[in-house]
Amino acid sequence: MPKARGGKAAKARRPWIKWLVLGPIAIVLLLQLYFFLMICWWSVFNPSSTSMMRHQMSALQETNPKAQMRHQWVPYQRISNHLKRAVIASEDANFNEHDGVDWVALQKAYEKNTRRHKVVGGGSTITQQLAKNLFLSGSRSYVRKAQEMVIAFMLETVMSKERILEIYLNVVEFGRGVFGAEAAARHYFKTSAAGLGTAQAAKLAVMLPNPRYYDRHRDTRYLARRTSLILIRMNSADLP
Repeated sequence: MPKARGGKAAKARRPWIKWLVLGPIAIVLLLQLYFFLMICWWSVFNPSSTSMMRHQMSALQETNPKAQMRHQWVPYQRISNHLKRAVIASEDANFNEHDGVDWVALQKAYEKNTRRHKVVGGGSTITQQLAKNLFLSGSRSYVRKAQEMVIAFMLETVMSKERILEIYLNVVEFGRGVFGAEAAARHYFKTSAAGLGTAQAAKLAVMLPNPRYYDRHRDTRYLARRTSLILIRMNSADLP
């Protein structure tokens, strides 16, 4: 009899053990469903803000409580083709060909991180950067990178390349509190996103990997050299 009672007690504990395993899996799957539903919504409607916008503005307002976000949505047709080509040339030359992840660039980034013994580069495509901006934080880890890739595949499944680029150019950070092509064009060049020239567009594209730094240091030698290189590469960048 004691043995039988012990068996019953063990069976009573098993559901808790099961939920310890299945609970986290269910949470992860529900989170992916949330991401997918939001992507479906944004395939039609424009996002008013992103996770990255909220995070950066929160950090900025800790030091400057009066800081205001500069952001104005403009449709794809009202963004200079020069900026579209410059961003593709600078950030993701294979944008029109890949399925959300550039595996060659990812391998190179992995090898670089392995040599440095830390995550110093991600090899992210425009689609992956948009995934990060919409939903994730700016932290660097392989777990976050994996989630970024899953969201990138969702984006590529639901949205056209043109829509991905349109949203990216409207939400990406260009400086301290400056988000999107329209705000960036007005902040740096006193013009509209549609009125950006080739050199202006190339410079904005080069600023993207470290926009807050270049907002304060707009005339570095690296910025000038890289801008000249992107001006050359823009000619071969195809638009979606």
